[in-house]
Amino acid sequence: MARVVVPLADGFEEIEAMSIIDILRRAGIETIIAGLHEGPIISARGVKVLPDTTIDTIKAEDFDMIVLPGGQPGTDNLNADERVKKLIQDFYNKGKLTGAICAAPYVLANAGVLEGKKATSYPTYKEKLGNVDYLEDIVVEDSNVLTSRGPGTAACFALKIVEKLAGKEKADQLKQAMLFNC
Repeated sequence: MARVVVPLADGFEEIEAMSIIDILRRAGIETIIAGLHEGPIISARGVKVLPDTTIDTIKAEDFDMIVLPGGQPGTDNLNADERVKKLIQDFYNKGKLTGAICAAPYVLANAGVLEGKKATSYPTYKEKLGNVDYLEDIVVEDSNVLTSRGPGTAACFALKIVEKLAGKEKADQLKQAMLFNC
């Protein structure tokens, strides 16, 4: 079974984080929520989520992918955390999948994994991605990096992750069962 870690920082975007976590778990992918601190993590709109663990317990070798939800100030909080940047670099350097949606691709850029790649983000974050081939597709894949645009693309992003980790057949089954047209 594939394993994915979703780091959560205070100020995360609810739709993005919960859509990704829910859809991956529906697909049978073990999805671990890792908070940047002990206790509940508070979303951008005050929703409290109790993570499975903290970021300090996460090692790239134990997972197949790391996925960053966007939201503000959540993305800035992820970006300011050196543990998150080191994890992103560990995943990327080991050839594992890295993913980010909305504002969070700029965390990938600041960790040095987007340089020269195709990528997307929330439109106002385009200039923060540095030297990328910026696309406005719902989901952009370039080697072991997946990026997506925002809350409205979160389910399609999660389904693409399912396709990468559990196969197209599993992703198609979920699309049909959940009535998604991605």
